[in-house]
Amino acid sequence: MIIGLDDTDSKDGMCTTYLLAVLIEKLNAYGKVKDYPLLIRLNPNIKYKTRGNAALAMELELKDRNDAQKVMELVIETVEKMAVFSEENTNPGIVFIGNPTPRLNKDLSEFSLRAVQDVLEIREAKELLIRHEISHKGYKNERGLIGALAAAGFSLCGLPDHTYELIAYREQKKYGSLREIDPGTVWSADAATHPDTWDTVDIENKRIVFAPHSSDPILFGIRGRDEEAVRKAFSMIRSEPVERYLVYRTNQNTDMHLINATIHEVRNDRSYILSGTISKSPRTIMGGHIIFGLSENGAHIECTAFEPTKGFRRIIRELMIGDEVTVFGSVKAETLNLEKIKVNRLKRVELRNPVCCGKRMKSMGKEQGKRCQKCGAITKERVIETLPRNISEGFYEVPPCARRHLSKPLIRFPFQGS
Repeated sequence: MIIGLDDTDSKDGMCTTYLLAVLIEKLNAYGKVKDYPLLIRLNPNIKYKTRGNAALAMELELKDRNDAQKVMELVIETVEKMAVFSEENTNPGIVFIGNPTPRLNKDLSEFSLRAVQDVLEIREAKELLIRHEISHKGYKNERGLIGALAAAGFSLCGLPDHTYELIAYREQKKYGSLREIDPGTVWSADAATHPDTWDTVDIENKRIVFAPHSSDPILFGIRGRDEEAVRKAFSMIRSEPVERYLVYRTNQNTDMHLINATIHEVRNDRSYILSGTISKSPRTIMGGHIIFGLSENGAHIECTAFEPTKGFRRIIRELMIGDEVTVFGSVKAETLNLEKIKVNRLKRVELRNPVCCGKRMKSMGKEQGKRCQKCGAITKERVIETLPRNISEGFYEVPPCARRHLSKPLIRFPFQGS
């Protein structure tokens, strides 16, 4: 039986991953989890999300098929006890898949990917559930059925790319208090396991980034390429007592949310990989954000490096009109929020007015040549000058402190040896 869950959390309390961790312990009496439970990050731009827009799924190998109904009742009972129904945007959904068919596999494969890249309606999930006679239960407006079905779909059909995360949970009496984690052991764990783990610390900004600051059950999460790596880091970290921990297989850090597209195809609330030429110079706007214009075949979009991306903005400031780049990020209000950028070709030379008497000559008008303001010399020629550039062609990314859950860090790119 595949069990999918979504939307049981709140902004300052319950976390759906914790509910699943508790549920797995309860279900041990009826069977065991096959492989790893799944932590699936859905479209990060959805306005209805409570936290990181994560849905969960697991495949349970039943000891006795006759226990299926008891398992379903236990899952429903646990969700009804632990979900934060008082949260406006918390609308839980539960899905149970017992006997998948080839047609279901095809439909769910398409639906699950759309849940990560597109904006789905509740009716689309319900139509699939009814068409394939999938057991389910939704609460309030039932929006959680979208994520629950998508996560169950990935459990059934597999992930095209995946990473792992070990999440450690706090004792309940600690909720709301400052997390007690020995920072020295965190830095040591990162040094010992990087690049097999990542985003535990932010070296450039001298910050530990693997622990949340909200009052939820999560103590910290360690991300890595396999279970061995995250367990090794976990064994080195000293902290307050851990109530329980669980290793998830996940689509985090895979860029699964990104759609290869052209600028004229862009729609709000989706995430894209776009290529084009810088058409408006980078400029700083209120709040310390850096914005520039990107054009391709007559279409135009503005791209922004927001203040939380810190040193990444230094790279963006160095771009100039004529540079050819590929941008990666999410689109809101017709603006792309930069997660990464690849500088494909830098503008190295420019045709300019010549210098005379220490100053650049001024144009006298269309096709009338250039004149030196000091000595009066005239020329019709312009000169090719090499432009000083303080960046190189290649990839650049935001720091770990600003990285979104789905964004793929450069350490996972093939040219980094991973």
